[in-house]
Amino acid sequence: MGPCTPLLILFLLSWSGPLQGQQHHLVEYMERRLAALEERLAQCQDQSSRHAAELRDFKNKMLPLLEVAEKEREALRTEADTISGRVDRLEREVDYLETQNPALPCVEVEEKVSGGPGTKGKGRRNEKYDMVTDCGYTISQVRSMKILKRFGGPAGLWTKDPMGPTEKIYVLDGTQNDTAFVFPRLRDFTLAMAARKASRVRVPFPWVGTGQLVYGGFLYYARRPPGGPGGGSELENTLQLIKFHLANRTVVDSSVFPAEGLIPPYGLTADTYIDLAADEEGLWAVYATREDDRHLCLAKLDPQTLDTEQQWDTPCPRENAEAAFVICGTLYVVYNTRPASRARIQCSFDASGTLTPEKAALPYFPRRYGAHASLRYNPRERQLYAWDDGYQIVYKLDMRKKEEEV
Repeated sequence: MGPCTPLLILFLLSWSGPLQGQQHHLVEYMERRLAALEERLAQCQDQSSRHAAELRDFKNKMLPLLEVAEKEREALRTEADTISGRVDRLEREVDYLETQNPALPCVEVEEKVSGGPGTKGKGRRNEKYDMVTDCGYTISQVRSMKILKRFGGPAGLWTKDPMGPTEKIYVLDGTQNDTAFVFPRLRDFTLAMAARKASRVRVPFPWVGTGQLVYGGFLYYARRPPGGPGGGSELENTLQLIKFHLANRTVVDSSVFPAEGLIPPYGLTADTYIDLAADEEGLWAVYATREDDRHLCLAKLDPQTLDTEQQWDTPCPRENAEAAFVICGTLYVVYNTRPASRARIQCSFDASGTLTPEKAALPYFPRRYGAHASLRYNPRERQLYAWDDGYQIVYKLDMRKKEEEV
C-alpha cells in the first residue's frame, strides 16, 4: 500500500454519511407516493362499487316498466292489425256495393233525348271510326297501384315510348317548361339521386300543360303561339302542335290545331288545353271548345303529318274531369273532386261504336286520394303511367272483350 491509501479511506468514510441520508429521504418519498396511490385506488373502488349498486337498482326499477311497455306495444299492434283488417273488409264491401250498383254513365238527359251533342250541327263529322287493328279490349278494373317515387312539382308527365325498343323513361316536369329528363331505364329513375343519371333534352318552344306524348321516337306537344290563349289576337285560344325528333333534337313538323276557342278539357286541370294520347290505334287528342263548353271532344291525328283525320263530340262532361286516356279507340275520362278524393273512371266513349256506355266498366282507382295531373297508357305493357301530386305511379289494368257484359 502506498502512502496515499490512508488518505483515500478517510475521504470515503467522510462521504458515506451524506449518501445514507439521501437514500433514507428517497425511500420515505416513495413510501408516501405509494400510500397516496393506494388511497386513490381505494376511492375508485368504492365509487365503482357504488355506481354498480346504483345501476343494479335502476335496472331492477326499469325491468317491470319495460315489461309493461312491451305488453302495451303488443296490445297496440294487435289493435292496429284489427283496425287494418276492418278497414280492408270495409273497402272490399264498398267495392262490392259499387260493383253491384254502378254509377250511371255521365250522359245528361237532354243529350239522350236529342241524340247527344253531336247532332247540334257543329260541322264535325262524328262518323264511326273504322278500327285499323283487331284490338277489341276494354278496361275491366284497375288491378294494382305502385308508387315509384316523388320527383318534381305537383303537375307533370312521365312515360315510356310505346313504339320504341328501349326502356327509356321520359319525365316532363311542370306545365310550362322546355327541358325534358331522359333516364336510361326505370331503375335509374327510382334512384335517390336520379337527376344525375338523366340526360336533358331541351325543346325550342316551351310546352303548355301536361298533354305531351312520346310516341315513335318523337315528342308531341302543344305550344302557345304568339297570340295564342290569352294573347288577344286572331289566334286567341288556338294552340300549335309540335313534332320534335328526340334523337336529332329538331322540330320535324308543326301544325295549328284545327279548333277555335280552345278551353281546358278537364275542369280540374286548368293548364292543359290539348291532351295527347296513344293506344293500339295510334295518336289521339282530347280537347274542348267554347262552342260546347260542357263536354269533351276527341280527335284522331295522323302521327306523320299531324293532320286531323276525324273528330267526335263526346257525351263526357268537363266538370270534375281531371285526366283521360284512350285504349283500343275508346276514350276513358277520370273524374275527381276538389279537394281531391278517390279518382274514378266515370265516362267512356268508343269512337268505333262497339262499346256502349251501359257495357263499360266504371272502376275506381285503388286506395289513393290524390289528383292526377296526367295519365299515359302504354299499349305494350297495358298499364298507366300517372303523375299524382308529384308522385310517379304505375297502374296495372285488367282487360276484357268489349262485347262481354260487365
